[in-house]
Amino acid sequence: MKNKITDNEVKLEFLSKSNNEAFARISVAAFVSQLDPTIEEISDIKTAVSEAVTNAIVHGYEDKMGIVTVICKIHENEVYIEISDSGKGIENVEMAKQPLFTTRPNLERSGMGFTIMESFMDELNVQSILGLGTKVTMKKKIKQTEEVEDMPVTLEEALRG
Repeated sequence: MKNKITDNEVKLEFLSKSNNEAFARISVAAFVSQLDPTIEEISDIKTAVSEAVTNAIVHGYEDKMGIVTVICKIHENEVYIEISDSGKGIENVEMAKQPLFTTRPNLERSGMGFTIMESFMDELNVQSILGLGTKVTMKKKIKQTEEVEDMPVTLEEALRG
C-alpha cells in the first residue's frame, strides 16, 4: 500500500497468548465491517488473520512471551492487514509457505497456515529475518454491492415486474 492515502487505520498490540488469537480475529472483522463485506469475505479475512496470528504465537515466539502487532488499513474498498512479531524469524520463507511444512509437528500442526492465507486473501507477502521476527502482509478487495436504480421499492412493484 505504498503511496496511497489510508481512509482508516487501526493498530492492535497484544501478548503472544493463544487466547488473544480470537481477539485479533474479531477485532479485524469488526473494523472491516465498515466496508459492508459479505459473510464469505469476512469469514475469509477472519480465517487468514487467525492463521497469521497463530503462526506468530506458536512459531515466532514458541514458548516465550512477546508482542504480536496487527495493523489494519482500509483504502477505498481494499483491506490491508499486517501481522508482525519480534520472534525468532523464519529460516526459509519459501519452504515455510509449502503445504504441509511445519517446524512443530509435535503440536499436531498441519503446516497449512500460509496456504490458507494465500487462498483466502488476494495477496500475501511474508518477510522474515532470523532473530528479528516476521511480518505477514495481506490484502483483500471487498466487492461493492452495486445499487440498481430501477429496483422495485415495494412488494407490489416487484411482483408487477
